[in-house]
Amino acid sequence: MTTYREAVREALREALIRDDRVFLMGEDVGAYGGCFGVSRGLLDEFGPERIRDTPLSESAFVGAGIGAALGGLRPIVEIMTVNFSLLALDQILNNAATLRHMSGGQLGVPLVIRMATGAGRQLGAQHSHSLEAFYAHIPGLRVLSPATVADARGMLWTALQDPDPVLIFEPIALYNSEAELPADAGAVDIDSAVIRRAGTDATLVSYGGGLRVAEAAAEELAGDGISAEVIDLRTLRPLDEATVLASIARTHRLVVVDEGWRSVSISAEIAARAAENGYYLLDAPIARVCTAEVPIPYARQLEEAALPQPGVVAAAVRKAVS
Repeated sequence: MTTYREAVREALREALIRDDRVFLMGEDVGAYGGCFGVSRGLLDEFGPERIRDTPLSESAFVGAGIGAALGGLRPIVEIMTVNFSLLALDQILNNAATLRHMSGGQLGVPLVIRMATGAGRQLGAQHSHSLEAFYAHIPGLRVLSPATVADARGMLWTALQDPDPVLIFEPIALYNSEAELPADAGAVDIDSAVIRRAGTDATLVSYGGGLRVAEAAAEELAGDGISAEVIDLRTLRPLDEATVLASIARTHRLVVVDEGWRSVSISAEIAARAAENGYYLLDAPIARVCTAEVPIPYARQLEEAALPQPGVVAAAVRKAVS
């Protein structure tokens, strides 16, 4: 069995071996091995030129990564948590995402930014939010959310081939999750959503940490004779709208599970596109199960209460089916 954390580490190792232009930079990625242990051992293997500890200044080291990408390198920048990425939002929004367009195509920024996202580890509100929707809003970026060990292993190399900036959101709660990973596991598609579980009665759409909630709800519903199809979005920008609409055409019901807040969220975007382009396919109102609209609490029971839970998702599906 391979953990999600180990899968990301192997992806980093493969990239560093395959391409001399690749290097990793961020806070504590070197001697400490990364805040969540993802880069442990890589400094000893590749040295300080390829595994670079940075000062505690997200704006500075993301800016340095943009400069390195413009100079022909393939930097992987690690930001400790998505909350801290807001300190580099100017660099990401006003520089990385815009330079190709502002230069008339002369300048590309082949930069990959990885960051931990989401709740479930009692890390408090400043370390536990799901802000993927902030970045999925921005043209010029590709936004990924690997929800499985295989995607954690395979998305990085594909992202490094992109000539434009790619953001990868790694759910904190998944780092210890385990799955069988084939010995020949390699690069995976970052253009398309994937059906994780086929079904006929309702479509469950999710991504990242919400996928396991959707899958658990689908398993619970199967005991009631309700067949739920589970879609993993994988890529949040650009969205694979076609896969979602094709599923709705089969099931005629849609429930979206999102660890972000309901207002102005990924779930809102999915619901809007389904209403705009699949209205006549639907036999029931679209339902959304999202995180409570509060800063994520520290206390475990409150944190769990704030997050989407399988029972709530299953209840939403039962209501849609009924």
